[in-house]
Amino acid sequence: MVILALVDADYKFLWVDVGANGASSDAGVFNRSGLEPSLRMGTLGLPPPDPLPNDDQDTPYFIVGDDAFPLRTYLMKPYSHRYLTRQERICNYRFSRGRRVVENAFGILANRFRCLLTTMRLRPANVMRVAKACLTLHNIMRIRYPRIQNADLDLEDDEGQLIPGAWRDNAVMQDVQAAGRGPRTTAAGKEQRAYLKNYFNSPAGSVPWQDFAINN
Repeated sequence: MVILALVDADYKFLWVDVGANGASSDAGVFNRSGLEPSLRMGTLGLPPPDPLPNDDQDTPYFIVGDDAFPLRTYLMKPYSHRYLTRQERICNYRFSRGRRVVENAFGILANRFRCLLTTMRLRPANVMRVAKACLTLHNIMRIRYPRIQNADLDLEDDEGQLIPGAWRDNAVMQDVQAAGRGPRTTAAGKEQRAYLKNYFNSPAGSVPWQDFAINN
C-alpha cells in the first residue's frame, strides 16, 4: 500500500494519498490524485509567482519530485542521469537537497512508527486508518517537539557534505521509478527548469560548496 505525500520544509506532511496498490508508481498515484488537477489548473491556492532570492524575475511556486514524475512548471524534477553538463549536475544537486527533506520526513515517520515497515495483519481499510493516524501524530510531534525529532535528521557540514541522520541506520526506503500516465514533459516545464539551472549556477543563486559537492 502506497503513501504518497507532499512535505514542507519543516518535515510536516501537507497532503497525503494513502491506499493505492503497492504495485502502483508514484507518478501514477499522483496523476490520479486530487492534487495533480489542482496544481495543473491553479486552484490549489498557491501564492502568486515571486522572484527567487537575489533575482528580479517572477518564478512560479513549484514542488520537487524525483525522475519518476512528469516535468511541469509546478513540478520540477532532475535532468536525466546520462551525459550531464556541469551546470545540469549542479541543478540536480540542488533539487536533491530539496528532496532530502522528503526522505527525512518519511524516515522519521517510519523510524518512529515501526508498524509502517512491516506487514500489517489488518484489513486494508484499517491499514489506511493506521497510516493516517501515524501521519497525523507525526505532524503533531513536529509542531510540539521539533527539537527532539531534529536529532534524527540529516545535517550538512560547513562544506555542504551530508551527515546522515540517525533514521537512515534503521528505516529502509525504496524509490519507485516506474513511469506514470500522461506526457512526461511540457515545453514550459523544460523552460522553467532551464531557468532554474542558470539561476543555481549564477552568483545570485549559487551556494559556495556546490562545485565540491558534485565532484565528490
